[in-house]
Amino acid sequence: MLQNEGKLKVGGTFKVLDENDQEQELKVLGYLSVDDREYVAVSFIEDIQEDSENEIGIFFFRVEDDHNFVMMESEEEFESVTAAYIKLEKNNFTKQKKR
Repeated sequence: MLQNEGKLKVGGTFKVLDENDQEQELKVLGYLSVDDREYVAVSFIEDIQEDSENEIGIFFFRVEDDHNFVMMESEEEFESVTAAYIKLEKNNFTKQKKR
């Protein structure tokens, strides 16, 4: 569980320790609701800052009522959130393209 004092805004950052106890900084890309639960999409700052055409890795955490971020409990939950995020991104792309 990641302690989160209040809800982080989109664009906000927080730090976590990776498997090698190295501090990594993550950026909040957005929030989405799936099946009456809130999730946060995040990515590593290092990946975002790299000037390349490669896609960045996006990760999701469930947001608890106390605003703490927790890992998803099942593969089904992960797949459901990923599908909702992809649908949201496609809709945003389509809206931007029509302008």
